[in-house]
This record gives sequence, structure tokens and C-alpha cells, in this order.
Amino acid sequence: MELRSALQRLGNQARLIRSGPNLGRKKPIMPQKIMDVLMLGRCSHEFSWPRRANDGDYYQVCLLCAAEYKYDWTTMRRTERVEHTKPETGIKRSHPREKRPKWTPRARRLKFCLTLRYRVNSTSVWHEGTVENISQTGLLFQGPQQLPVNTLIELVFEMPEEISGQNNRNVLCQGRVIRSREKEVEERPAETEGSTKTATLAASIVDYKFIR
Repeated sequence: MELRSALQRLGNQARLIRSGPNLGRKKPIMPQKIMDVLMLGRCSHEFSWPRRANDGDYYQVCLLCAAEYKYDWTTMRRTERVEHTKPETGIKRSHPREKRPKWTPRARRLKFCLTLRYRVNSTSVWHEGTVENISQTGLLFQGPQQLPVNTLIELVFEMPEEISGQNNRNVLCQGRVIRSREKEVEERPAETEGSTKTATLAASIVDYKFIR
């Protein structure tokens, strides 16, 4: 008898749960950010500098989970995830090569006014400068002095979220000077007379890492 009464109580509780106040209500829509996290495998994704594949397309690698995504420099966005397939065995069929246009449009540039610090590799003196723009070829910035072409440098600045995938995060970049020219800046009369010299430098980015 006690077992039968216990089973009856359990059945009554189950009916109450099924007919509770939430019955008939619409389920809340999951926030988009949570959906994105679930779809991206619960990784916050810290992306490397876009690299160029053998086919000429660019891709990025997450420094946390090693996932790879195609990167479009035209829109400065990641597109689809790269899935590596096993190489096919057997006879390889030759495909005609696609003709690439001889004219290449100028890379899109993100214009900024960001402060940065940089130094020549293996030196201890840091210089302050200002980033003007960033593109697939690297970055253009202003500094206090010229540097020889091919000089290896380190730079610290806030990498744009469109590239790094993170907001308000500083990175330490390894770069190479590809262009450098002197620029004269006229001083205000109230300060000093004459002009001072600064330099406009362009550097390619070899790689970078996030500063913790």
C-alpha cells in the first residue's frame, strides 16, 4: 500500500509540472551573442595577422583553438571556416589554370589615429609614433626619425577588431621597414621658430602576439 501511494504522489507531481504556469508560453529566444559563441565552439578567438595561402587567398588562425577562417581584405572580415580535407589518392586530373587579372587594385586601408611605440630589434630605446592606416601590406605610421629599409622592428599598438577579433587589445608586432622618408613639420609661431623633421614609415607585419 505504501508503494502504491508513493507512486500516486509521483504521478500527481509530474502532472503538475507538465501543466505548470510555463505551459503555453513561448520559449525565450537565445541571445545572438550566445548563439555565436556556441557556433564558434565556445572560443573567444584571438586571430593572427592574415596569412596568404598557396592559392593567393588570405586566411587567419585563432591563436587559442587553431581554427582557420578565410579573410577578405576587401571587406576586412572573416568569411567561412577552412575545413581541411584528406588528400585524394589515385590519378590526379589536371585543371586549366584560371587567368588572374594583371591589374591589382590598391589594398583597402583602415584609417586610424592611434599612438604606438616601436623600437629597432635588439635595442632598448622605444620611440613614440602615430599610426595613420593599416592594410594587408602592413601599416603606415609617423615617427621621430627615419629608418633604413629592411630594418626589423617591434611595434606595440591596439590592433583593430576587424583584424584581431578582439576589442581594445594591444599587440606586440614583429615588422620590417619597407619604406621610409623624411617629412618636415612647421612649428607654430608661439612655440618655436622654424621646422622640425619627422619620418613617414611603412612597415610590413610579419606576425604579432597579444599582450596579456
